Amino acid sequence: MAKAGDKSGGSGNKGLKRKAATEERQEAAVAEDGTTESGVQPSKAAAFPPGFSVSEIKNKQRRHLMFTRWKQQQRKEKLAAKKKLKKEREALGDKAPPKPIPKTIDNQRVYDETTVDPNDEEVAYDEATDEFASYFNRQTSPKILITTSDRPHGRTVRLCEQLSTVIPNSHVYYRRGLALKKIIPQCISRDFTDLIVINEDRKIPNGLILSHLPNGPTAHFKMSSVRLRKEIKRRGKEPTEHIPEIILNNFTTRLGHSVGRMFASLFPHNPQFTGRQVATFHNQRDYIFFRFHRYIFKSEKKVGIQELGPRFTLKLRSLQKGTFDSKYGEYEWVHKPREMDTSRRKFHL
Repeated sequence: MAKAGDKSGGSGNKGLKRKAATEERQEAAVAEDGTTESGVQPSKAAAFPPGFSVSEIKNKQRRHLMFTRWKQQQRKEKLAAKKKLKKEREALGDKAPPKPIPKTIDNQRVYDETTVDPNDEEVAYDEATDEFASYFNRQTSPKILITTSDRPHGRTVRLCEQLSTVIPNSHVYYRRGLALKKIIPQCISRDFTDLIVINEDRKIPNGLILSHLPNGPTAHFKMSSVRLRKEIKRRGKEPTEHIPEIILNNFTTRLGHSVGRMFASLFPHNPQFTGRQVATFHNQRDYIFFRFHRYIFKSEKKVGIQELGPRFTLKLRSLQKGTFDSKYGEYEWVHKPREMDTSRRKFHL
């Protein structure tokens, strides 16, 4: 028993010795001139060597400390270079070279062969003969039916009600278990031009179906980032009944052009600018951001915007010819992630 105790005591002494030796090595890592073993000064004004690598430092605490100091130095150098460049541009005045355009995923986008040319005769012919021609020729005025999935919950119902205040001449009706194939003929008989269906999952709106009547097309979108009016900070007062202006941004391809025309056909012609309300569909990297704002004129030269809500984000999943038919419908375009999302710089809208 005594021998076993001696062994355990010896192992404990060895552990204490190893710990003391480690602490001595850490203390010895900082030389008298204030540098570490890797040649790095721990002071805040330290200038790290060009080949400095934080991963070479084995001690975790020291590695974290040196990494934060290295980041601070990087920020200081970047700020100093920015100030120097600003002074040089001010000194040159009008002779200063143009600012370089930063590289982003958007401006590095892969060219799409279906990009629309406004002067293309084929595009003009297609627009004059497509399903939305009657709207753009001012032969029809929009009349929208907004409905939900079966047994909607409060959040989906409130979103439909708020959408009806954004889109003029829109009406909210509840499904009551009725199939979409039965709803569409009733909409056509009552002269509705579009059908909007808000789907939900776990009490959260997660999908939107937009069907143009009577001949289609039908678009299916994934919906995310839904914010109702009460959830938006610094929102404005309730929207008025004025017809809003509509803005469509960055719908450049043939597919994006069709989707943009679908959104445009939801709103009546001749917006009432006195209401200062604007509905925006902004496409960026195939995500469609919807915002509803009101202009606030601060002076003759300054103008601000005030968000009214609601807001949400859409992602196109499919575009189908004709009205909604999930079984026998003919699809013009279907999003296939494994085939279409191989490049981060390739977009379809």
